[in-house]
Amino acid sequence: MAHVKLHIPGPIEVSEKTLKAFSSPMIGHRGQGFKDLYAKIQPQLQQLLYTKQQVYISTSSAWGVMEGAIRNLVAKKVLNCMNGAFSDKWLDVSKRCGKNAEGLQVPWGSPIRAEAVDKKLATGQFDALTVIHNETSTGVMTPIAEIAALKKKYPDVMFIVDTVSSLSAVKLEFDAMGIDVMLAGTQKALALPPGTALFTCSPAALAKAATINDRGYYFDFVEFQKNAEKSMTPSTPSIGHIFALESKLEEIFTEGLEARFARHRKTSQMTRDWAAKHGFTLYPDKGFESLTLVCVNNGAKPGGRTVDVEKLVKLVKGQGFLINGGYGKIKGTTFRISNMGDETEATMNQLFAAMDKAMAQL
Repeated sequence: MAHVKLHIPGPIEVSEKTLKAFSSPMIGHRGQGFKDLYAKIQPQLQQLLYTKQQVYISTSSAWGVMEGAIRNLVAKKVLNCMNGAFSDKWLDVSKRCGKNAEGLQVPWGSPIRAEAVDKKLATGQFDALTVIHNETSTGVMTPIAEIAALKKKYPDVMFIVDTVSSLSAVKLEFDAMGIDVMLAGTQKALALPPGTALFTCSPAALAKAATINDRGYYFDFVEFQKNAEKSMTPSTPSIGHIFALESKLEEIFTEGLEARFARHRKTSQMTRDWAAKHGFTLYPDKGFESLTLVCVNNGAKPGGRTVDVEKLVKLVKGQGFLINGGYGKIKGTTFRISNMGDETEATMNQLFAAMDKAMAQL
């Protein structure tokens, strides 16, 4: 089958160089070779997350760590901030874990704002909150720094932040923000195959986890810390992912973090400009658009052009590119275009040329 280049919100395109590293010969996960590999990438992971804490490697999707955070850190009640399909799901996950949970729901397309969070936390009911920085279902990027600033006011509340589709594309300074957990998957902005997650925890989060008796084993944060101190993982990791991560980190730091952030800002703006050129509006509230994918309004909200999204996706795919036709309740009334990972101005222009041709046939 001919390869179709991925411009969906994830998994995203993985380079030949990364795939070659992913297929490196296996090594024993309890041997010195693995310890050396883990130890080698740890300083770069800490730089990437702007932290002095250990960065853990979990062989799971990010949802594993998201559920793990609930099991490890909620004793009283969790506030799940909800503004899209994936943040909405976190409330269901919290309840399935047997936790007392409440949703802070805002309209899809809108960000979570600190004022609303502050009002909820002021009740004193909560010992944890969850928020998704970049909600991929709606293309909304929540101003996470303003929410993180509330941590000083509520030091005993565990702040859990999903950066699944923004880590490495946007500066996220874990230590400076003062939050408790920051997590991401490998298949989004990191441009690796799916199946592994990265996360880090504050000392306060580790101390809180140690007091929770039913936190489980596979996602036990205390076990992650104990093993990380020995350059190991609690259970058998996907070693191929770690070889691929080693390769990707070399690329990231060769390019430079600031240059990587700037590239994502540029390609995001290019994508928004393409949408405007064709008469579309955007789904997110103005000023809160994602920098790693663009969610184009196609009738979900008043204003702008509408097209047959299913046909558009099919025509673009016929030219070797895959975009996404919307997610959940806004499927078909939006469509999404990813610029995250390795995409450049040149590669995005190739996509836009294909989309221009498809638009001419609608």
